[in-house]
Amino acid sequence: MSEISSRKLIVEVCNAKNLMPKDGHGTASAYVIVDFDGQRRRTKTISRDLNPQWDEKLEFVVHDAESMPSDVLELNVYNDKRSGRRNNFLGKAKVTGTKFAEAGSETLIYYPLEKRSVFSQIKGEIGLKIWYEDPTVANDTLDQNEKKSEAPAQAAEPTVGTEPAEEENKTEQSKEEEDEEKPKKEGKPPEESLPSQQTDPPPRPLDAGTVVENPPISQTEKSEGKNKLQKVKQSDGRINSDLDLRLVGGNRGRIAYDLVDQMPFLYVRVVKAKRQNPDPESSIFAKLVIGTHSIKTTSQIDGKDWNQVFALDKEGLNSTSLEISVWGERKCTEESTSTESSLGTVSFDLQEVPKRVPPDSPLAPQWYSLEAPEGSSEVDVMVAVWVGTQADEAFQEAWQSDSGGLISETRSKVYLSPKLWYLRLTVIQTQDLQLGSDAQPRARSPELYVKARLGSQVFKTTRVSAGPTSCSSNPTWNEDIIFVAAEPFIPQLIVTVENVTSGEPVGHAKIHVASVEKRVGTWTELKSRWFNLVSDVNDKPYVGRIHVKVCLEGGYHVLDEAAHVISGVQASDKQLAKAPIGLLEVGIRQATNLLPVKTKEGMCGTTDAYVVAKYGPKWIRTRTIIDRFNPRWNEQYTWDVYDPCTMLTIGVFDNGRYKHDVVRKLGKDTRIGKIRIRLSTLDINRVYLNTYPLTVLLLSGAKRMGEIEIAIRFSCSSWISLIQSYSSPMLPRMHYVCPLGRAQQDLLRYAAMHIITSRLARAEPALDQEVVQLMLDSDTHVWSMRRSKVNWFRVVGGLSKVATVVRWVDGIRNWIHPPTTLLVHMVLVVVVLFPHLVLPVVFMYIFLILAMKIRYRHCVPPSIDSRLSYVDAMSLDELDEEFDGIPTTRSLEVIRIRYDKLRALAGRAQTFLGDMAAQWERVEALYYWKDPRASAIFMIFCLIASLLFYLVPFKLFVIGFGFYYLRHPRYRDDMPSIATNFFRRLPSLSDQIM
Repeated sequence: MSEISSRKLIVEVCNAKNLMPKDGHGTASAYVIVDFDGQRRRTKTISRDLNPQWDEKLEFVVHDAESMPSDVLELNVYNDKRSGRRNNFLGKAKVTGTKFAEAGSETLIYYPLEKRSVFSQIKGEIGLKIWYEDPTVANDTLDQNEKKSEAPAQAAEPTVGTEPAEEENKTEQSKEEEDEEKPKKEGKPPEESLPSQQTDPPPRPLDAGTVVENPPISQTEKSEGKNKLQKVKQSDGRINSDLDLRLVGGNRGRIAYDLVDQMPFLYVRVVKAKRQNPDPESSIFAKLVIGTHSIKTTSQIDGKDWNQVFALDKEGLNSTSLEISVWGERKCTEESTSTESSLGTVSFDLQEVPKRVPPDSPLAPQWYSLEAPEGSSEVDVMVAVWVGTQADEAFQEAWQSDSGGLISETRSKVYLSPKLWYLRLTVIQTQDLQLGSDAQPRARSPELYVKARLGSQVFKTTRVSAGPTSCSSNPTWNEDIIFVAAEPFIPQLIVTVENVTSGEPVGHAKIHVASVEKRVGTWTELKSRWFNLVSDVNDKPYVGRIHVKVCLEGGYHVLDEAAHVISGVQASDKQLAKAPIGLLEVGIRQATNLLPVKTKEGMCGTTDAYVVAKYGPKWIRTRTIIDRFNPRWNEQYTWDVYDPCTMLTIGVFDNGRYKHDVVRKLGKDTRIGKIRIRLSTLDINRVYLNTYPLTVLLLSGAKRMGEIEIAIRFSCSSWISLIQSYSSPMLPRMHYVCPLGRAQQDLLRYAAMHIITSRLARAEPALDQEVVQLMLDSDTHVWSMRRSKVNWFRVVGGLSKVATVVRWVDGIRNWIHPPTTLLVHMVLVVVVLFPHLVLPVVFMYIFLILAMKIRYRHCVPPSIDSRLSYVDAMSLDELDEEFDGIPTTRSLEVIRIRYDKLRALAGRAQTFLGDMAAQWERVEALYYWKDPRASAIFMIFCLIASLLFYLVPFKLFVIGFGFYYLRHPRYRDDMPSIATNFFRRLPSLSDQIM
């Protein structure tokens, strides 16, 4: 113990380079605090220098020399403000004990300064020399050196016996100083001049070989070194391992999980087992025991592999040892029972399990001999044990302790919506129709219509008279019928001609959808086709023919969401695909204070929560955390962004499908809450880590179900492409050249939602119908007194600004405040005398207002607002009316029909009010900085416009504008103008309404 207690650790803080300025004057006054084994030392402060030079030696006492390789030296750099307020953080570094050198072999190593959290702005590196001294060992080596040097030093005086050593140290120090000064003169960092075997790359200060290559050591074997997992507490309260912190602070392109916490998992891969005397009549299985946790592999015939991976949440383990045993199972022939016998056990110390983090190669399994009972044959098992995170490649297919095991309904999955197309059928006319017998002339002319069916979609044309007496007629329609088709296409499109008078079909024709022509614009002239009509009623192979045009419209984007929450804007055809302008990264971290949704075994309440996120055609589903009210997912996903004015939708649900009831019937998923975030409200390359409330609307009223923590980052590679998107149309060209009606769009949107719901329900694991409908807002068209109130108050809120201006003008006219009235008189005189200054002053005033309000912009991306949605001001009768479907079930037949008509008309009025309110809210969004880029564009436009109107005479501007407005239609574009596109892209409060 004397040797251990007398060991000293010396840390020489040499210098730092390229620190982040934090004092507000472009510099920093840096000092360093070093912590080791409960001891803290501080250096002096170097005033106003971004490349400070300390050259201070700090000494620490090593209490336990054997555990020193597992200790961690923590170093924090701060800016000394000297004003009584807290000091600014400049960075930190961590060095493990395996990097400590012996005295005499220390070298200058530069460590990159790491962030304390994802929001820290840190840069630079710090140079350290770290070594330890053992006085007893140093004295022994000194005595040996003196004995060796006695012969050549006999002629010398004893007082100068140590001078050569001192001179050697001086020469070594001078050489080191010269080596340090050379790269400084050449403009290179000093670490480049060091030998490659003594310096490690900055992103990985730990030796990766010691982490991955060393296998786990069982308790029966003794190891000299121990790799303990050191825990470091961050400023925000999260706890991560030392290696995790280094990786999170490293290169973001190499580490995918940088928006979430690294969750430690204990991975156990059980490959196979072999015994000396195999029994072909029995099967074997492996059992894993950690404290009170016990897991079994599948039973296999002796000689076959298990190859199963188990991921155990390390924070939920209640033991420090892992026991792996192999058992033999023999079935009894007389009874339907089986006997189990232990074949051997091997145990592992969890503190000695190695750590593995991608992109390191997977840990190779090894053979371990089991401690078999007396009289049993020897058994070996092939096992690999390591500590990893949720970013490990084996996590997705592993047995997960927090998700209930190997249940497919609780796994995290990524879904893709089917590729949708608009199928346009143009019904032109029919010929040679055989409507009936000549012996039975009809008293009046028959009425015909064409009915087209594609899957569950059925549409009809208008009725056309076919003639009073002729048995063969040629009715003409020239009508378009549009369907929603999904790849792979439904094989047949059935077109039927029906007679309204007789109530019987005349004949039908089948069109193969896969052979239908595709087009991307209106410049392509479609070829018409004739199809023979076949009658199944009279069993006639020919009853006439029909003339149609059929095509798949690839120039449209098939709307499956409401316009105010749209997330995808790409056209159906790949020829019109645009390059992405950015990348959206979403880290789904955790939920807190969730309420119980169901009962567990009929007694206590529980919640099995998972998260679904949708953006564009990509859906993601996190794993289900079983029986927790504060689940932690820590999963991260990415999406390509093609337009910034789109919406991300995130919903939280309770999993009711992974368990079967008594009659083997799957349950339904229960919604817990939903949030929506508009991408245009996010700054570029900024991480937003916020907590959002989860509120659900029930028949009993609005209920707060908990909170969810989400981390979001929107990164863009080209600012020019991002700014240019604000001047381009949001939807593809076909939506403006050949637009669809509002009622037709709604009808097709519900058809698209039905297709997506049915396709995602066939996935494994399936997305429940209630989940898809909630994420796509399938009930936005249904009449709701609450939504009508919301839209009405939105209109009133916009008109109140106009009423305020009217009252202000009336107050000036009535001389309520005389100084203001006199000032208005002066402004009126200036406007009359200098009319050319009106527009420059107006735009300059708007520019200044926007510049002043930039500090009031949203720091938190807005989501669904329960106060704006008026969920707390609803009566039970209004809630019952909102949850009542169409058709209603609350009244008699006649009242039901009238009530449904009233609700349909009220729904259209509700939508109109919402659109009117959105126009004014888009204007407000400009000067409230709800969309930072749009407000910045408009602010710059106002500045340029003020200068332009100052230089250009007003009369010339009026003439130019008049000529431009009255220009010939030949010189007009059929696409919307830049101002119209810019205004339509501005955000409104529509996406924040529940």
